[in-house]
Amino acid sequence: MNHVAQNAIIGIDVSRDWLDIYCQPSEARLRLPNTGDGHARLAALAGDLNALVCFEATGGQEWRLWVSLDTAGIATRQLPPAQIKAFAASRGTRAKTDRIDAELIARFMVFRPDAGRTLPHEKIRLLRALTSKRGQLVETRKRLLVQIKAYQKSGSADMFDAMDADLTALLDHQIATLEGQIETVITTDADLRGTAEILRSVPGIGPVASTMLIAEMPELGQIAGKQAAALTGLAPIAHDSGAMRGKRAIGGGRRQLRHVMFQAALVASHHNPVLKTFADRLRAAGKPHKVVITAVARKLVTIANALIKSRKKWAVQDV
Repeated sequence: MNHVAQNAIIGIDVSRDWLDIYCQPSEARLRLPNTGDGHARLAALAGDLNALVCFEATGGQEWRLWVSLDTAGIATRQLPPAQIKAFAASRGTRAKTDRIDAELIARFMVFRPDAGRTLPHEKIRLLRALTSKRGQLVETRKRLLVQIKAYQKSGSADMFDAMDADLTALLDHQIATLEGQIETVITTDADLRGTAEILRSVPGIGPVASTMLIAEMPELGQIAGKQAAALTGLAPIAHDSGAMRGKRAIGGGRRQLRHVMFQAALVASHHNPVLKTFADRLRAAGKPHKVVITAVARKLVTIANALIKSRKKWAVQDV
């Protein structure tokens, strides 16, 4: 990673076949193929300009480019699409093309130079890919089970029994295989293993939640608790104006991680001695179930962040 202050910013809209490029402050535009040759030409351009290269998270299409640029020593940032969309709305930009998106990305980076993620190390990238695929398969299995129940209610279950049993067994096997691969990645790396042991010492944080925290929040332990909650999308957002006080809401952040932390919070609100007391107090005050679970999830993330920072395992007296 290049830590020297950058003289320029290059915004890129990444598609399957093309890289649409916009440079600040020169306002130059360029289109390169999303290939190894295109990546090399972009790296040379960014090196000549001493530029920071930024792009949106696209669900994986940006990873080869990201690794190529990082290997070449180019400073890079991956930006959340929701932030770019909000920035576009604030500028009154409604049109959407690859050229416009590249310019928005670059201008957003000028506006928010601290935004975005840097490239995680290789094992974190592998963990992120494995946990993402596991999440997809778990969601597929959920939908299948809902369909099976619908067939049973309609009286047509017998027609699909064998097919559904085979498909469920296949999904179970694939999920178990991925979980084994995830555990191997963690246990064969001393740092990851130590972090996982700290996280799993917290009642409510199991293997899935600990792995998602490691994969989706590599900043854990290096940031403040409020920032950790905000990155997860669990920090309450105010909706106040003048004398009006609106309801606080959560949003943004890392959606997959937030979903997993809700599941962890359900367990912690009943089995973690500290968080059960906290949840019971909120329930006694008449807080709705969703508010209680969100508050517990936020506490879990801040506790996890503090423990990783101190490299200590869970102990009630330390909380």
